[in-house]
Amino acid sequence: MSESINNREYRQNILKQVITKLHEGKTVEEVKGEFEEAFAGVSATEISEAEGALIAEGLPVSEIQRLCDVHAAVFKGSIEEIHQPTDQTQIPGHPANTLIRENRAIERILNQFVKPYLDELTKEENLTALKEGLNKLSHIELHYLRKENLIFPYMEKYGITAPPKVMWGVDDEIRAMLKETIKYLSETSKVTEIKEKIENLTDKITEMIFKEENILLPMLIETLTLDEWKKIADESGEIGFMVEKVPVWNPAKEYQGEKKEEKKEAGVITFPTGLLKTEELIRMLDTLPLDITFVDKDDVVKYFSQSSERIFPRTKAVIGRNVSNCHPPASVHIVEQIVADFKSGKKEHEDFWIKMGEKYILIRYYAVRSEAGEYLGVLEVTQDIKPIQEITGEKRLVSQE
Repeated sequence: MSESINNREYRQNILKQVITKLHEGKTVEEVKGEFEEAFAGVSATEISEAEGALIAEGLPVSEIQRLCDVHAAVFKGSIEEIHQPTDQTQIPGHPANTLIRENRAIERILNQFVKPYLDELTKEENLTALKEGLNKLSHIELHYLRKENLIFPYMEKYGITAPPKVMWGVDDEIRAMLKETIKYLSETSKVTEIKEKIENLTDKITEMIFKEENILLPMLIETLTLDEWKKIADESGEIGFMVEKVPVWNPAKEYQGEKKEEKKEAGVITFPTGLLKTEELIRMLDTLPLDITFVDKDDVVKYFSQSSERIFPRTKAVIGRNVSNCHPPASVHIVEQIVADFKSGKKEHEDFWIKMGEKYILIRYYAVRSEAGEYLGVLEVTQDIKPIQEITGEKRLVSQE
């Protein structure tokens, strides 16, 4: 036992040393030998545990992200040998199969619609084709959204917290690089700069594909239950897919039996001002032209409405999740500050407004308190206010449409 503990401590120290050297300007090639020697034969799960321990000690997630490229450089042989594809990756409609299908689609876009046009960017037709290719690539957003909103919550339930935080940070780097590249392509004719940006983007995306299939996926297959995979599959349609014709996955009959047992009779909820059946309350909240999310006093997501005018993606997987884990690493400090101000009584509400394409989004946070003033949680209300801003004059008659 003591030897095992010492080994874990030793590996954590190696990780710290590698991160420090990367921070000081060492290249991946210069540090990967040290990393490989310490982690030879070690599973991806144990590596994630070591990284999680460092985060628990206070090491920023952004520093752990420096290890991602080292992982890829070291494990491109060993992990592929250890983690061969399993039956789950071959089942149509299974989330593992869909993840791999989408990665193949991403590779096709890169190989057919992006890379072929990089060598002769002085040709106008190549620039035009490249813009179309990058627009196709932008659908990668659906792939990352499903991973972050459906897969990561289940990993966190099993205490696997470091990989989701690190991977989400890299996803955001790819998003930013793709957005910047598309903008740059429209505003400049500097061929060398364009080519360099696109090559960096494609390298980053290719590395993420490797990490998903050889680090993330084996960890998921080893950890998640049939029931959890089924829930991920059932909710994936809420976000959407990069590929077409993803079939409905219906696993073993035992699951169907479990599902039937979960059905309960709708009851009646008593409020100070009246009574509502559960069905009435659900439909009433979902009919509101805005999104509502409630986070309780322990910072746990307890509820969200399912409005037809939904602004941000929400899946049932977030229920029971810590609110800090529901936001990208780059913005989580803002959420934590709002919650802290509400708990302390410093503030009762906070508002933000942002532009999203044709929409103008108002995001409002309210402290929810008991009659005695006790803090109960946070209510988030999100709405597209552009249609409201466009209202002029008066309307006093019922529409005849």
